[in-house]
Amino acid sequence: MASHKILVIDDSRVIRMRVRDMLPQGNFDVIEAKDGVEGMDAIRDQRPNLIMLDFLLPRMSGWEVFQEIQANPDLQRIPLVLMSGRKEEVTEKMSEPFEYFEFIQKPFEQKELIEAIKSAMVKARKPRRTVTPITTADAAVAAATPQGSVSLAEFQALQAQVQQLQGEVAQLKGQLAKVLAFIKQKLR
Repeated sequence: MASHKILVIDDSRVIRMRVRDMLPQGNFDVIEAKDGVEGMDAIRDQRPNLIMLDFLLPRMSGWEVFQEIQANPDLQRIPLVLMSGRKEEVTEKMSEPFEYFEFIQKPFEQKELIEAIKSAMVKARKPRRTVTPITTADAAVAAATPQGSVSLAEFQALQAQVQQLQGEVAQLKGQLAKVLAFIKQKLR
């Protein structure tokens, strides 16, 4: 019996077969899904040890599957290798470095695949940063305490500024990713 279940979510039968053929014989049970909806069903039903996810998929895109995985703490722990023929498509949505998953550009060789899997396993073990949102009630309590010198209005204004800055940072990351992709393309 295979010791590891690998889910390959790709609309290309050739890629699914290629991944299956590149893996060491006998160690892996390869589960296949041809679109994002089938992929999410397989993730929930099969609980794979590794997910290989194409970024461009029918019915539910790889980006949408990725977002569902990231929204579920149990699924976040599954090593993930994101695949695409064009890295720019991925970096438009997510900026590098890819902290919790690995990326592999299609087409790839067996050595690249094995290295990507190893790297994804390491990255999946990294502790996730969790941000606990501060509620208005928390702010009111802080303002009511002797050491809390911030009024609720000031807190809300600061919170709005933080949200605005987070949006600007995300926008800048996207622009930087596009500039990097452009430079890489020109260097080829």
